[in-house]
Amino acid sequence: MKEFKEHDGLNLPNIAEQVLEKWKNEKTFEESISTRDGKPSFVFYEGPPSANGMPGIHHVMGRTIKDLFCRYKTQRGFQVNRKAGWDTHGLPVELGVEKELGITKEDIGKTITIEEYNKACREAVMRYTDVWNDLTEKMGYWVDMSDPYVTYENKYIESVWWLLGQLYEKNMLYKGYTIQPYSPAAGTGLSSHELNLPGTYKDVKDTSATAMFKLLSNNQNIESIQSLLENNIPIYFLAWTTTPWTLPSNTALTVGEKIEYALCKGPHPYIDGKIIHVILSWDRVNYYTDIKTWDITEKHVALASVKKGLEYRNNPNGESESKWSIVAHFMGNNLLGSRYEQLLPYTQPMKDADKAFQVIAGDFVTTEDGTGIVHTAPTFGADDMQVAKAAGIPPMMVENEIGDPVPLVDLRGRFVMDVKDPVWGLAGEPVKAEYLTEEEKETAFQKQKVSLKEHIPNLSNYLSVDERIALKLKLEGKAFKVEKYQHNYPHCWRTDKPILYYPLDSWFIKASSARDKMIALNNTINWKPESTGTGRFGNWLENVNDWNLSRSRYWGTPLPIWRSGPYGPLMEEFVGAINDFTEKNAYYISEECVDESGSRFDGQSLRKYLGEMRMAGQNVNNVWNDLIRSRKIKTFASLPEEMIDLHRPMVDYVIFFRNGLVLARELDLIDVWFDSGAMPYAQWHYPFENKELVDNGTVFPADFIAEGVDQTRGWFYTLHAISSMIKGSVAFKNVVSNGLVLDKNGLKMSKRLGNGIDPFETLGKFGPDATRWYMITNAMPWDNLKFDLDGITEVQRKYFRALHNSYSFFALYANVDNFTHAEAEIPLDNRLEIDRWVISRLNSLIKEVETAFDNYEPTRAGRAIQDFVVDELSNWYVRLCRRRFWKGDYSEDKIAAYQTLYRCLITVSKLSAPIAPFYSDSLFCDLNDITKKDEAKSVHIAEWPAIQENEIDSDLERRMALAQTASSLALSLRKKENIRVRQPLQKIMIPVINAEFEKHLKQVEDLILSEINVKALEYIKDDGVFVKSIKPNFKALGPKVGKNMKVLAGKVAQFGQVEIQQLESQGSISLDLNGESFDLIKDDVEISTKDIPGWSVASEGLVTVALDITISEELRSEGIARELVNRIQNMRKESGLEVTDKIILMVEKQPDVTRAVESNKNYICDETLASKLSLEEAISNDKAINVEVEDGVSTKIFLQKAE
Repeated sequence: MKEFKEHDGLNLPNIAEQVLEKWKNEKTFEESISTRDGKPSFVFYEGPPSANGMPGIHHVMGRTIKDLFCRYKTQRGFQVNRKAGWDTHGLPVELGVEKELGITKEDIGKTITIEEYNKACREAVMRYTDVWNDLTEKMGYWVDMSDPYVTYENKYIESVWWLLGQLYEKNMLYKGYTIQPYSPAAGTGLSSHELNLPGTYKDVKDTSATAMFKLLSNNQNIESIQSLLENNIPIYFLAWTTTPWTLPSNTALTVGEKIEYALCKGPHPYIDGKIIHVILSWDRVNYYTDIKTWDITEKHVALASVKKGLEYRNNPNGESESKWSIVAHFMGNNLLGSRYEQLLPYTQPMKDADKAFQVIAGDFVTTEDGTGIVHTAPTFGADDMQVAKAAGIPPMMVENEIGDPVPLVDLRGRFVMDVKDPVWGLAGEPVKAEYLTEEEKETAFQKQKVSLKEHIPNLSNYLSVDERIALKLKLEGKAFKVEKYQHNYPHCWRTDKPILYYPLDSWFIKASSARDKMIALNNTINWKPESTGTGRFGNWLENVNDWNLSRSRYWGTPLPIWRSGPYGPLMEEFVGAINDFTEKNAYYISEECVDESGSRFDGQSLRKYLGEMRMAGQNVNNVWNDLIRSRKIKTFASLPEEMIDLHRPMVDYVIFFRNGLVLARELDLIDVWFDSGAMPYAQWHYPFENKELVDNGTVFPADFIAEGVDQTRGWFYTLHAISSMIKGSVAFKNVVSNGLVLDKNGLKMSKRLGNGIDPFETLGKFGPDATRWYMITNAMPWDNLKFDLDGITEVQRKYFRALHNSYSFFALYANVDNFTHAEAEIPLDNRLEIDRWVISRLNSLIKEVETAFDNYEPTRAGRAIQDFVVDELSNWYVRLCRRRFWKGDYSEDKIAAYQTLYRCLITVSKLSAPIAPFYSDSLFCDLNDITKKDEAKSVHIAEWPAIQENEIDSDLERRMALAQTASSLALSLRKKENIRVRQPLQKIMIPVINAEFEKHLKQVEDLILSEINVKALEYIKDDGVFVKSIKPNFKALGPKVGKNMKVLAGKVAQFGQVEIQQLESQGSISLDLNGESFDLIKDDVEISTKDIPGWSVASEGLVTVALDITISEELRSEGIARELVNRIQNMRKESGLEVTDKIILMVEKQPDVTRAVESNKNYICDETLASKLSLEEAISNDKAINVEVEDGVSTKIFLQKAE
């Protein structure tokens, strides 16, 4: 006869290895999908990793969350296809390859070809696929790795192009020259959502400067200004900036037309004895001068003075007069058109230089900080560009080596050579010190020590561009204030270097036009936590900008737009499918098509070559026809399929020819986040294949996705945006936004701190089940997890050990009794109350776990399962019923006990399977392989347990919970008083709250007394027996009552025993808090009970227990007898006796032991299966064991098997 498997200890890593091998051999994952053919689908999207880096412990967390819901839905009868994927484009790949090759972006196309570079990227991105696959298997993440979608494959790119084509047809794509966030370190522009990923904004301390711009003329004829100018007295506009490096690009000053301004007179802050006149915001006078008393009253006094033509000075608190005075007051519109002297005249604007350096208006000007006058550099600020363009102010642009206009800072973040200062350098230098390596910074510092020696004889450290410009202005008398300023500044999400705001020619998606649609659809999504959807994500949608699609990189999805350029009327072709190349008559430039230097033409260079010929009046068509005849240019349709690669450089050689004009591809790549957001369609090569699967809802939208909170403005946003704009639908219905995995001290894991956790070591040491269980039950998925290996050890010890021990207990005695669940099911009514209770609790547990999983709250599910297994199954049911298993005949009651425990174990295996897939399957198979009660070969194919509502007895559950609480309190009092559990005590007292409480208590009285080893329970109805105290739970009450906390605390302090009893019995009590009614509940307070002489008292909720701690001699003897039984039972186990073997016992006499044995002999014999028990004066047998039964009380025991 087959027996239930008995394990030699619990080894979770070994179990995982064995189960994994079984899954592979039996193709369990595949079967979990095939057995659900024809069933409703549950759609899951995998947010793909990039395999150019190694996985971390946070990936185990993220993938556990994904995996468990897919397993759960499979158990619920859904077919859950899980397509794996690889994210293969983008900055992480490119920057990693550049570092590996020892190159920068500028080297691509020079020292290394684009083709060679992209080949290196293609190889690097899949370098660690084996490692990722290994982690995927070992942690039990079920996802189909046999046919993953790969974002660099032509089919994926073709779908991406098709999606862009849909936007193109809706006129949602446009090209614009605007100020965009740009990363010099990455060599590309960034989208606004990339700029708002977590951690991109950092607190930095930069050099700020308030610069002095010399007024030349004011066409508004302000009398006070004109008078000073006519007398050659200089006046300066004050403008503050946190980016002094932009001052050489200044071409305007912006004021608020309705803002009040002041003309002030006072000492120059950096030049002794020099009196100056400055213009700044009226509201900022007190910040920039020594006029400090500047409230509403004082402002009225000042205004009245200057209107009379008098200078106003401040005399605060009777101190000496301020050195600064206010000379005049005027509105911002009176300053418009004023001309000023160029601050740093390194260059002049290429065009309309005569219109530069004047005061203009802007509605973005505030007086919250700065001077109320904004330094305006149109090439480095979006607002600056907008107001300057509206006012006809030119940007500061210079010609590059080929005559094109460029800003004063190049795409590497360095000043162009025009910004050359004979003393301070600047030309060719990075405008941010962070762009330099430490080695480069040291070299620059050594040069500065020489060049700046006259001004700074003992220079001790490298001076940034900002510091040098500020210092130059100070020395030239053009700085009013220079100081360090701490502010929040955006950094590149991949390089961690500061970004610049830079003028770029970029392609955009009109995401702002779909704002309302995206908001409305977002309101239908179930976000976990909800606050992320309504807050972080919802707020982002409320303020969404147009999506900068362009990336000036090499490895990625090319922008499929071909244009004719500036050589004739603008013509444009959009390619949304590979077939479009043929249908639209595309051509391909062969390697033989070269220029005069022998360099191969690409689309851009051929367009320029032929375009300039056309502009010169030459016959381009003849040249074109020669190129076609000579096969230097071929039709795209003639290319072999294996040659087609929708990446650079191949697509850069594809052109169109229209009316004598070459259309070349726009060189941009598209934002890699568009790649990612396209995956619901592109993973299926939609619409070229599998169109019906997407359109009929089989694989779209997703029922569930999960990724880290950093994806809120990454993958989550792009999924939502693309589907909203193209399909008018959500891309996902439910989303779990995971928190961070931190170290045990709450710090972010990093190589620098050395606090990272190796996922493979962790899984190898603790097993995937314990690791997954710890991660899920320790904290809600959306909360940050402080990862502590000791926590996994605790999970092993507490949960898995309790479950394993319950199974081992079952298997041991089931095998003794040959139980295989072959008997008919014992009706529930014929079972003991404790069986009915645990089955009722089991059904309630199924309901609770099911609800938690359905609500995407796995932590609540895991904790509920753990509490049931540890507190109710192992520590309550099994422990209280153990005698039923090992004593007596194979009766109906024993069969009922086996059936009940079996049902609990098999059900727990199913409930816990989503979180602990390996051990749960092992447990399921250990049980089901013998009983064959379930047709499924794996718990992951088996159906979810059904809730049997008729088996739930809420009244029974409540009274058993009362028994557990009372027992727990009594046992805690024993521990507190250092009284062993085996020592019987005489009595406990429990106050009765109400009639129902008393009824329930009486029904479980015997159980409580047996459990806590006490003789009698006394029901107390006299309120004067126990004295209780109460105090507010400030943590719980704070959010509820706020400012009324003090009033509430005072009222609670006045509570007497009547009010406390009312609160305990009724659950709440109404209070008046300053005219507001507030219902105080039990959870809002902490109630404690004082001890009574001779008794020990404890309370929890409605239950108070008083334990009589007086021990009589009779009780003491019984306690020693119980200790003897325990020692004898242990000796039986150690001697290898079978559980049914009878024994002969000898106990050496000792006064206390002798009394205990003589008064409890029958009890000892019954419990130890002793057929004979004798007391001996001395036992000389060397196999006798000396045991301690009480502190200071020892004896010898000898046992042998009875013949």
